[in-house]
Parts: sequence; C-alpha cells; structure tokens
Amino acid sequence: MPFSPEPPYSHGQAPRTAILLCNLGTPDEPTTPAVRRYLAEFLSDHRVVEIPRLLWMLILHGIILRFRPAKSAAKYASIWTPEGSPLKVWTEKQAKLLQGWLGQRNHYVKVRWAMRYGSTSIASQLDAMKADGVTRVLVVPAYPQYSATTTASVFDAVYQWAQKTRAIPELRFINHYHDHADYIAALAASVQRYWKKNGRPDKLVMSFHGVPERTLHLGDPYHCECFKTARLLAQKLGLDKDAFQVTFQSRLGRAKWLEPYTEPTLIAMAKAGIGRVDVLCPGFTSDCLETLEEINMEGREAFLHAGGKEFHYIPCLNDDPEWITGLCNIAQLHLQGWNTLDAPDPRQLNASREAALAAGAKN
Repeated sequence: MPFSPEPPYSHGQAPRTAILLCNLGTPDEPTTPAVRRYLAEFLSDHRVVEIPRLLWMLILHGIILRFRPAKSAAKYASIWTPEGSPLKVWTEKQAKLLQGWLGQRNHYVKVRWAMRYGSTSIASQLDAMKADGVTRVLVVPAYPQYSATTTASVFDAVYQWAQKTRAIPELRFINHYHDHADYIAALAASVQRYWKKNGRPDKLVMSFHGVPERTLHLGDPYHCECFKTARLLAQKLGLDKDAFQVTFQSRLGRAKWLEPYTEPTLIAMAKAGIGRVDVLCPGFTSDCLETLEEINMEGREAFLHAGGKEFHYIPCLNDDPEWITGLCNIAQLHLQGWNTLDAPDPRQLNASREAALAAGAKN
C-alpha cells in the first residue's frame, strides 16, 4: 500500500496536540441521490452489518438502495435546517465550544470534527491536522456507550488512515464515558430543567439506539453500558424503578434486536392508560434524524394515536454549557501526560484565545 505524500521531517518540531470529535454521519443534502450515497457507505461497513459480505452486498444494492433512499430523504427533509443537517450543525458547534472551553483553561489544543460516513471524513481531518503540524491526536467518539458498530468503526477509520501514513501522530482513543459523572450530571440537569418548565410525566422513557441482540452474546458491552447510564441517571433524578423505562430504537431488518423496542413500548404504555410520557435519548449527544424524526415525530404519533394524552421529547445535550464543560473534563482526563499548557507558536495561542472568546460570547 503506497504512503500518502508528506513534507520532509522537521528536526526539533515542537509537539502539537489536537482533538478529533467524531460523529456518525449524515447525507450532504436531503435528496434521494445524496441519501443513497450516504447509505451505501454506511451500510457497507462490516462493523454495522455482520452477515456474509457477498450476500449482504446483493441485498444492499439489489433491494435496500433501490427503495430506502427516497423514503429516508423525505425524513431528512422534515428535520433539515437552513444551516444543514442537525447532526452536522451540533457536532460542529460542540467542537468549537470544546476548543473554547479548553482555551479558557489555557490548553492550546486544536479541535476538529469529523463524520464516520459522508463528509467531513475522518481521513480528511487527520490530513488537515498533519498539515498543521499536529503530532498528537486524541480521538473522541460522540458515542457515550461503546459499541463495535459505532465506536470501533471510528477507530477502524483512524487505523485505515494510519496505514497510508508514514509519520503517524501519537494516537489516543476514548472508548466510552457512559458512566462519567459529568455526562450523567449534564443529562440530569437537562431533564430537571425541562420538568421545571413543563411539569413531570407519568413515565420517563430512555430510548437508546438499537443493535442486533447477537452482538450482546458475542461480547459487545453496549447493552450493559446503556442500562448503567439509565440506572445512574435515574438515581441522579431520584426516580424509582417504576418511573422510567429503557427502550431501544432504529431497528433494521428482521433479525432480533435489543429489546424492548421503543415504538411498541410507547403504544403499550398508551393502551395501559399512561397519559404522559417524556422521551429522552441519552445515547445521542446531538439531535439527529433518529431523535427529531423517529422519536419526536413517529414516536409521538404512535403514542397519541394509541390513546396517550401528552408526548414530550427532551432534546439531546447539543451545545448545553454543562455538557460542554463535562466534555472538556473528559477530554482533559485523557490528555494527561501531554503538555498542552504551552502554546507552540503565537498563531496557535491567538487562535485558541479567539475560540475561547467566541465560546464565552455565545454562552
């Protein structure tokens, strides 16, 4: 495999540290061709779909990519913003705010964001970091709970880039932060603020993204980490076991996925006489198609149509100041041992200060 061209090595180069905040991905626009390109890349990942490759390619290109893109494009159009995909908008804001928060603490760290699928790619951002003289990279997946389908796939993309790179930066990876005190506290604060303004529900539903059940039996910790997040959040909120319910959404195909499924659970709750449900998606740190359309539109309609009275969706953490502070604390924990308190040159110092001022002005 040929290596990508690189500038000559510079003797005595000062170490420079960067953070790469990685999220799942999104089509470039809410159109059928754009969604087809995105789904083709996403669903071709062997981490996402673990069935024999040849069989899956026949199903993917012969059936799924012929019919699903148009339907998905309409869903994306329903949540698209003037700035673009909500997932992209929030991830970009989080990266800028994280750099600002770190800058306010005198850490001179460049923060970039990337998407595992679609643009902006992980490889392109790592290339940009190399061009900036970065020698140390902390990879931060936007997924609090580890899963081979998401977190490990991000790591795969970094490793694939490294295979083509001659001078590989020093790399660190954050596997998960599903039980980190600051993450739990930020979730609890967002729920408490919502309840203070809107009152409390009969039941709080914590909906996580689903994965095939077989991944649990094959050693993936995702299921357990989701339930630990839910348990810690419930404790922080002072809820007893009857006041909340954990569910899993976004099922794909006919195989058995982690249960209970979100929409059937909402329907059953409505039929059982539960008047109001509030739904929170703790596994998503940014609002996206799965939260804004699948939960706040489809889930809402299913619950109300089945006889429920009130459906409330509690937004993701997004650019919540308490969450950005928590993310900063998580990053600092994993930056230990790398000297990030000395600016390598005035340009980086000024850039960090400007980012900090911009973040402070926004919040």
